[in-house]
Amino acid sequence: MQQNKRLITISMLSAIAFVLTFIKFPIPFLPPYLTLDFSDVPSLLATFIFGPAAGIIVALVKNLLNYLFNMGDPVGPLANFLAGISFLLTAYAIYYNKRSNKALITGLIAATIVMTIVLSILNYFVLLPLYGMIFNLGDVVNNLKVVIVSGVIPFNIIKGIIVSVIFVLLYRRLKGFLQRI
Repeated sequence: MQQNKRLITISMLSAIAFVLTFIKFPIPFLPPYLTLDFSDVPSLLATFIFGPAAGIIVALVKNLLNYLFNMGDPVGPLANFLAGISFLLTAYAIYYNKRSNKALITGLIAATIVMTIVLSILNYFVLLPLYGMIFNLGDVVNNLKVVIVSGVIPFNIIKGIIVSVIFVLLYRRLKGFLQRI
């Protein structure tokens, strides 16, 4: 029975994450294709309550559904999945040993830094060249360093901070409730 409740909760968090992918907005002064959404928050909740496998499942389901609804952009869901995984695994790994508020904040700060580094490297070598090839955007491919320094890095730092703040506010309120499920 407990396993069924856990599966249902993970499914609900996946559905919430998927719906949140549609509520997105660009960040002023950054490229408009870099849009912020809060769909990583349910993945983080699943990770911190049920463990990293649950968070990865939520992120995977969210991005598979997002891909099915937006098949014209295969790179976006892949980038979102990789960003989410690097973020949640880092945050949880640091939090796991001490399980304190300080470890939670430290984990989220480290996760923001790791996500920014991972996405910068992936965007430079894989994601942006792939995006440029699929959509025939030579300007992006020819200016990778500029795009990463002026777009990808600030975007991921801002995203990490905003997602972390929302997660901390929700986690403190929902932790007990979700653990009882």
